[in-house]
Amino acid sequence: MLETEPADAAVASEPLETSRKSEHGSFFALTLGSIGVVYGDIGTSPLYAFREALRPMTADGLARSEVLGLASLLIWALTVIVSIKYVAFLLRADNRGEGGMLALLALVQKKMGTRTTPILLLGLAGCALFFGDAIITPAISVLSSVEGLKLVTPAFTGYVEIIAIAILITLFAIQMHGTSAVAAWFGPMTAIWFLVLAGSGIAHIVAVPDVLWAFNPVHAVSFLFGERLLAFVVLGAVFLAVTGAEALYADLGHFGRAPIQTAWFVLVFPALALNYLGQAALVLSQPDTIADPFFRMFPGWMLLPAVVLATMATIIASQAVITGAFSLTRQAIQLGFVPRMEVRHTSQEQTGQIYMPRVNMLLLLGVLVLVVVFRSSDALATAYGIAVTGTMIVTTILAYAYLRHVRSWSMLPAFVAVLPFAVVEIVFLAANMTKFFEGGYLPVIVASVLFVTMWTWTRGAALLAHKTGQTDVRTSTFAASIEKQSEHGPTLVPGTAIFFTSDPETVPTALLHNLKHNHVLHEQNVILTVHTAPVPVTSPERRVRIEPISKRFVRLDLTFGFMESPNISRALILCRRHGLKFDIMATSFYLGRRKVIADTRSALPNWQNRLFIALANASADPTDYFDLPANRVIELGSHVSV
Repeated sequence: MLETEPADAAVASEPLETSRKSEHGSFFALTLGSIGVVYGDIGTSPLYAFREALRPMTADGLARSEVLGLASLLIWALTVIVSIKYVAFLLRADNRGEGGMLALLALVQKKMGTRTTPILLLGLAGCALFFGDAIITPAISVLSSVEGLKLVTPAFTGYVEIIAIAILITLFAIQMHGTSAVAAWFGPMTAIWFLVLAGSGIAHIVAVPDVLWAFNPVHAVSFLFGERLLAFVVLGAVFLAVTGAEALYADLGHFGRAPIQTAWFVLVFPALALNYLGQAALVLSQPDTIADPFFRMFPGWMLLPAVVLATMATIIASQAVITGAFSLTRQAIQLGFVPRMEVRHTSQEQTGQIYMPRVNMLLLLGVLVLVVVFRSSDALATAYGIAVTGTMIVTTILAYAYLRHVRSWSMLPAFVAVLPFAVVEIVFLAANMTKFFEGGYLPVIVASVLFVTMWTWTRGAALLAHKTGQTDVRTSTFAASIEKQSEHGPTLVPGTAIFFTSDPETVPTALLHNLKHNHVLHEQNVILTVHTAPVPVTSPERRVRIEPISKRFVRLDLTFGFMESPNISRALILCRRHGLKFDIMATSFYLGRRKVIADTRSALPNWQNRLFIALANASADPTDYFDLPANRVIELGSHVSV
């Protein structure tokens, strides 16, 4: 079991902006691409957010002030949470051009100089909550769009679940082929979707222009203080309008800050605001449309095309979440939060295009269970908010740590800067907690299971490293003793042997076992350590570091960013440029395969010990994970108790 370690902090200083422009093309292409990938999730919220927020208010009839108050809450939620927090503030908190919760976590940890437990637990909690969100998003998005078929003709009423399940299975099945072929359609298709959102909203605002008063925050405040308990319940549904805001930050490295900001202010935000205002205008003029105000906005001849377009938009939104889950899992592996898993690259041009079979299968099973159990987007909406609000609160806390430790702000200004976001998000979380027993428990259970799993792996890996380190032999001492031996030393064989180790200062167990059992030593022996830098990507110049130990031993450090897949074969090509000469056909890769077994004196509780052992033994084959030539790999096993 190989572990990752932080690399030299100097890696963090390399700029990415110059290379990003050449890699991704024109500003317009980036902006259009961000519309499809970044805003797919938040762009499908009008399908259900306004409807679910209306539901608690319909018992005693709807008043004009209530509808205006709701529309105002939706607009100002988008303004405060998305426009100010994410677009204006967090997009500037980048880790060498990359964004996202784990990028921010790595940046904070690097500046703090150590992995502190509170920050680590925050990162684990954020990851766990994100996966709870990732399971719910495809289910509720696809269900809400397919449900529009019931308005086209009642004949579809009994087939909504089946159609949604078929779409979802197909979506997850094509993941193994990659998304590069269809990704080019994401931006234009989603742009059309936002234009339709804006157009349908304007058509109804013209009939009831009074709804434009919702831009005045007084209506939102009056609704909150006038309705009190009812407003508190409504807030839980209002938060559905900002789901997907985390994608703004997570996809920063793919598109850059300016294209994402431009797409938001020029198209996405206006389209969302106009559509919510249009739904409010429709409800005020036609109260009988309360049950499904979004699809009722369209005339009969346009209803079926609207359903088809909505379905395509939700598929794109689901695809973005699935891709995000793959990327986040790879980052978590590199940061040591979860064991190694198989990572397949589906594109020769884009390193971000990856497929992870285990993650894909787990997501599919979770999504299908949700569709079968909840059966409608109405029921599923109650489970949505807790995971999203929890994730946003974690990001806000990390943003405070970023201001304190990276930007070197004093405590009070940093606290004041994040306080408004924290207050709003805590209120939203409290409102969503009222739906805990109606389905909100689901993401909490999923996140809790994932949190315990990741914490077990992190803690167990640290204990295992500490235990094995107590019996390790120093590499320098070992190499010196080998050089002194002549006649009675091991038999020398031609070629190069590369031994993997997590600690370059100690002799790899595979090397010791090879000497013990085979009594041979290669002419050239490379002690290889794979590091994960607290930065997204490292340049070729920083990738390789070679240090001679003795005549026959060389220490080799390969450094990868936490968003990169550690392709050893490709990295070894760089080693030749740095003076390490070897023939790949005469080179053998030695891996130490550790089988972890239970120790009755383990520092872990029995249940946690067994969970860690199961995770360790199910870890992906390092040959596949490090992309090694299979016919040149030799594995030597050992048992380690923990």
